[in-house]
Amino acid sequence: MKLSFLQQYILLEMSQKGGRLDRKIFRTFYETQNLKSKQKYQEHIITQSLERLIDRGFITGFGRRTPQKWFITQVSLTVKGKKAVQEIYCRRQKKLPLN
Repeated sequence: MKLSFLQQYILLEMSQKGGRLDRKIFRTFYETQNLKSKQKYQEHIITQSLERLIDRGFITGFGRRTPQKWFITQVSLTVKGKKAVQEIYCRRQKKLPLN
């Protein structure tokens, strides 16, 4: 399973905070990475990542429906998503707290 850095960030944030999360939390990814792009494009990329994670079954999206499309406002982690988070943690090398 190959996930982008943004998708990994979304899954890790959801596992740390738990429950339903508002999608606005995921904007901090761009602040922490010092990536400079317009907010309009950031929202589009976050929406695409959320939709792809929903399609894979890692998260469940909540929102409102119009005749044209869904507007995702909140997301929550599924059991398959929790397993993916464990895989991400296993792949990352942990640093030892040595002085």
